Amino acid sequence: MAELVVSAEERVTLERWVRRRNSAQALALRAGIVLDCASGMSNTAVARRRRISKQMVGKWRSRFVRHRVAGLLDEPRCGAPRTVEDAHIEAVIVRTLESVPRDATHWSTRSMAEASGLSHMTVQRIWKAFGLEPHRSETFKLSTDPQFVEKVRDIVGLYLAPPERALVLCLDEKTQIQALDRSQPVLPMRPGQAERRSRLSAPWHNHAVCGAGRQDRKSVGRVASPPPLGRVSQVLGPHRGGGARWTGCASDSG
Repeated sequence: MAELVVSAEERVTLERWVRRRNSAQALALRAGIVLDCASGMSNTAVARRRRISKQMVGKWRSRFVRHRVAGLLDEPRCGAPRTVEDAHIEAVIVRTLESVPRDATHWSTRSMAEASGLSHMTVQRIWKAFGLEPHRSETFKLSTDPQFVEKVRDIVGLYLAPPERALVLCLDEKTQIQALDRSQPVLPMRPGQAERRSRLSAPWHNHAVCGAGRQDRKSVGRVASPPPLGRVSQVLGPHRGGGARWTGCASDSG
């Protein structure tokens, strides 16, 4: 019988495995076998106490002597052989990125499974492994206006430091209309990156008016009229005292 000696550090680890509630039952049993053997008990006595066979006690006793604490852990298993080849995985990824189904705007796991001949769980694992999310679509907005920074400062300034009797208006005349033509190209989906669309539509689909103004200080109650609708955003000069003023953006339907 191999002599079993447990160091102080190993004893702390083994006792923690035995006491911890979330320890695996098999690991806690192995740690208890080693502690019993280290206390001087024979394999027969340990087997009787733990209600297991003597062969099992001898197995974990000898394994601890050879590999110490690491020998009590389960070794990685190879698992079942692969049933999905790399060619099938590549076909699913290419079809997800470069095509859409005929009757939908994007692929689902079940429609892709039907088209590729795989199970929907296999498709889900492939998408998760490569970070593909066909159901997601993010938005972005890029301005091509060379005076964009000046206009933002001018409009935001009315909120951060509003003058006396300030008036801010915002109007969207056609709400909840799906924009089929975006103002900027759609950025396609990539592994780890969802599809990205511009939040703004082409000007012939809907139009919106937004503005910020200030009442005339000389005539209380009179509000300067907003600029007429136009295709290009218009901003009128910096703040000046006295006069009525409007700052806004407008685009009409073509």
